[in-house]
Amino acid sequence: MPMRLIMIVLMFATSVALGLIAYQLGSRPSGPSVPVAEAVVPIPQIPYLVAARPLSPGTLARMDDFSPRNATAATLPPGAMVDTPDARAELRSSLIHRYIEPGTPITRADIIRPHERGFLAAVLAPDTRAVSIAVNPVSGVAGLISPGDRVDVILTQEIQRNPGRNEHLVTSETVLANVRVIAVDQDIAQGAPTNGAADKRTATTVTIQTSVDQAERIAVATHLGALSLAVRSIEDARSAEPPPGTAVSSSDVSQALARATVSEGSHVQVIQGGERSEVMFK
Repeated sequence: MPMRLIMIVLMFATSVALGLIAYQLGSRPSGPSVPVAEAVVPIPQIPYLVAARPLSPGTLARMDDFSPRNATAATLPPGAMVDTPDARAELRSSLIHRYIEPGTPITRADIIRPHERGFLAAVLAPDTRAVSIAVNPVSGVAGLISPGDRVDVILTQEIQRNPGRNEHLVTSETVLANVRVIAVDQDIAQGAPTNGAADKRTATTVTIQTSVDQAERIAVATHLGALSLAVRSIEDARSAEPPPGTAVSSSDVSQALARATVSEGSHVQVIQGGERSEVMFK
């Protein structure tokens, strides 16, 4: 066989062998493919307010009466109040207009807001009156009293015991107990303004809900001496009438004053004809 023909046969066989090797390499299954994770875009959540507890009609709302929940724009309950600083300021000390179950979204139809017509009249219970009391940072509990609080009204007065000896007795007594605060100053609601800044104002007037008789008692007590307020615990559900015999005098508070009063004794002026003398009884 000619040498040229042999070379052609060898080159052909080599090409066929290389082709088979390439085919086998190309048809071999590749390694397991790594799935590419798709980027998950979070769905924006909108906070809204729901009732945190059962709310009865006539309740003066507090912020702990509500709690936030989240929903998407598609699942947000119709009319629900979105949890914003403005919405919280609007709810603060508003009047609950109808009964609200816990977990129910709060809408503006559920409340009567301060400054709306008829708000104060709606706050008052039947056969009650609204009476205002002037307070200062001390008598008003440092401005921490809010509508809805229950307070006792305490009268402190100075009684002149012996005009000739310039003796005075300071007494303090509870004239009203467990009455409801319905307004603080003219805003009827106390709290931070809508811009989120701290409220630096100090309350000067507190309005309470009383019966007709209690309103008359407050009117008299205002002229007798100074009135101060004592905030009650939220669990305190005692009678609204002040307990009897609760007057406290300066002698009860200060033992030194009590001893001085006893040591002085009682002085009686005795007149015999044109002579006058003073007798002291111990």
